Amino acid sequence: MIINMSYGDQELALELPEEQLVQIVQPPLPSPSRGSRQILEEAFKHPIGSHNLAQIVRAKKARRVVIVVNDITRPTPYELILHPLFMELEEAGIQAQDITLLVALGIHRPHTQEENISIFSEEICKRYRIENHDCDNNLVSLGYLSNGMELIINKTAAEADLLITTGLVNLHYFAGYSGGRKSILPGIAGRKLIEANHQMMGDERACLGNYRNNPVSDIMVEAARRVGVDYIINVVTAGRDEILYASTGDIYEAWLSCVKYCEKHNVVEIEQQADIVIASCGGYPKDISMYQAQKALDSASLAVKPGGTIILLAECREGMGEETFQEWIMQASVPQDIINRFNSCFELGGHKAYAICRTINQADIILISSLKPSLVEKMFMHYAKSTEEALEIAYQKHGDHPLVIVMPEASKTGIRMLDWE
Repeated sequence: MIINMSYGDQELALELPEEQLVQIVQPPLPSPSRGSRQILEEAFKHPIGSHNLAQIVRAKKARRVVIVVNDITRPTPYELILHPLFMELEEAGIQAQDITLLVALGIHRPHTQEENISIFSEEICKRYRIENHDCDNNLVSLGYLSNGMELIINKTAAEADLLITTGLVNLHYFAGYSGGRKSILPGIAGRKLIEANHQMMGDERACLGNYRNNPVSDIMVEAARRVGVDYIINVVTAGRDEILYASTGDIYEAWLSCVKYCEKHNVVEIEQQADIVIASCGGYPKDISMYQAQKALDSASLAVKPGGTIILLAECREGMGEETFQEWIMQASVPQDIINRFNSCFELGGHKAYAICRTINQADIILISSLKPSLVEKMFMHYAKSTEEALEIAYQKHGDHPLVIVMPEASKTGIRMLDWE
């Protein structure tokens, strides 16, 4: 059997004997009965938990509008989303020169102009102001959250008459799900607040697919409420250009509607864990760097037996992707060094190294990547230049007849064992 797996902008062929394959684990996303534009139109007509956008604009007498948008690591169909949003705002009396698109970078690097054009279109880039969030500059404090964290946020967003967030909802390895409140924290928050929030990922409730009583998610919701998000547009997609579901309205209620859709369509049940799990991040930009590719490991770790092997396909054209993450890796001699460092002295970026080492303590990892073999080994993984070589390494450990699970889109796939409650 040959299965094509995404790797960067290309596909790699994976050849497996059929008797070894337990399951191809892929989100059972349905084919939408309506087109993407119709789905968005209905969402704008029927906001959840709030008035429609025109009513909000009039009630607030808003003029300066800030729209928070995702960065390049979260492929979002903005050519579909932004045009109807701009039309709604213009019909409510908002002019183009009073609208700012604020890129929710968190701690990520700023966008280039070329990247903005590829994400939003040349027309939008010419007509609207686009600002990169900087987690170290142009910030303002809005007081303290209930857990004592200082709410430090982007000043442009804080001073807006009307604050709108846009987002993509899918599984997240410690916030439960992306989208909604994450546009604010970590999206446009200050570095110290992002670090404090991410440090909570050590709590066992902060895990993939859990949004109830998740301390990380709960404080994100509180932050978004305090900042005063007026309206959101969130979508679930089957790819950059196809919207499966959309919701608009209240920062929590509209987001929750998308979460419930994801919960139904992105979580796959398996009967048993496998000796070997072969996982792709889903290609570029989900495997743009090791920092981003880590997300696929959390899903794969749920499908592999303790002591098993994960084969991860991640091109990593931008290398490790974050300086602190790379520093933690380079300074460690064994995985436990990173776990101890995380528990004693949290540093943003290092949390990804911690997450990888959590998985390494459960299973061996073989990485197919453009990263140098020496760097892969430094991450406590095995390097392979092809799927054939990766399988050969795995067979040396598990024999010629292992049970195998394949995950073509691990970054957006949840796993549930049939006997789990």
